[in-house]
Amino acid sequence: MTIRLPAADGTLRTYEPRPAPLVLPPGAPFTSRTVFSAAHVVADPWADVSPDSPAAVDWDATLAFRRHLWSHGLGVAEAMDTAQRGMGLDWAGAAELIRRSAAEARPAGGRIACGVGTDQIGNASPAQIRAAYEEQLAVVEEAGAQVILMASRALAAAAAGPEDYLEIYGHLLRQCAEPVILHWLGPMFDPALEGYWGSGDLDAATKVLLELVAAHPDKVDGVKVSLLDARREIDLRRRLPDGVRCYTGDDFHYPELIAGDGQGFSHALLGVFDPLGPLAAQAVRVLDTGDTAGFRELLDPTVALSRHLFQPPTRFYKTGVVLLAWLAGHQSHFAMVGGLQSARSLPHLARAYELADGLGLFPEPELAEERMKNLLALYGVAR
Repeated sequence: MTIRLPAADGTLRTYEPRPAPLVLPPGAPFTSRTVFSAAHVVADPWADVSPDSPAAVDWDATLAFRRHLWSHGLGVAEAMDTAQRGMGLDWAGAAELIRRSAAEARPAGGRIACGVGTDQIGNASPAQIRAAYEEQLAVVEEAGAQVILMASRALAAAAAGPEDYLEIYGHLLRQCAEPVILHWLGPMFDPALEGYWGSGDLDAATKVLLELVAAHPDKVDGVKVSLLDARREIDLRRRLPDGVRCYTGDDFHYPELIAGDGQGFSHALLGVFDPLGPLAAQAVRVLDTGDTAGFRELLDPTVALSRHLFQPPTRFYKTGVVLLAWLAGHQSHFAMVGGLQSARSLPHLARAYELADGLGLFPEPELAEERMKNLLALYGVAR
């Protein structure tokens, strides 16, 4: 069987899909790294909503996908940007997602950490920003999940300088019941976060973040860095206090950052581990044995797919993630909250299919091929 895929120049090329998938059954828990997958949400395609309506979520399919990730030993980073937080999923939907996923995690024995932000407000005063964070913090802690303190668009807009970040984050850390993960999300993922930590100079911003961690080391489990800059992440993790983890959010350089060097390594909290879940889990288990070369042999070939999904505008990577979930059979449709399935071109989607198929990511290659042909036909590509 073959499939004709469109290229960026408007031509069609013939591709022969892989005949069999890479079989990766669940295995033992990880021992050398803590690994989270930031998981997507599944939209309800039959809901009568418009793009600016509150998100209509298919809860059964959304929770089933989280059970899939837990079954492979991955933790779930919930209600993050991969779940279209602030891009179709509002705070009311995120709060419901947090409660449902945390309840699902308990019987599954799954690890879960959830995003705490300020997306229920727009431009606001520092007091209102603190209150918004506190409202979300209470929801996550009441659900029994670990807290991820997310970057705030409102704080980025309101802060006069580093001292405002230190004051608000310090206030929040002092009241957190358990150690949290701090999340530094770069402007390539959200342009509204330009100049976070009070400076557009990344060296100065890093200094502020490290000052915050040093003041509250007992309240910080780790720092998640999503800047797509491996050198900067390595420098940051070497400067963190003992016992504070660095979680890579770098979807371009994750194999080398997780593998580490003679001075340390990064744990992981990655959006690309949504489609790569079983393969990523197998790679980490190989790393657990001390086989760094084997780990890299498994994970390095996935970088081409990740770089494709996260190409600029990077914030639209979710579209490719959901496409692959549909092609892999984790959901019955290719629809997204807010209509975000339209955010990437057909050649981009076709290349994502080709790269994922080449890695053996589709449990049923024939199903993925048939669904891709249906999508192509919808765009006018003859079968």
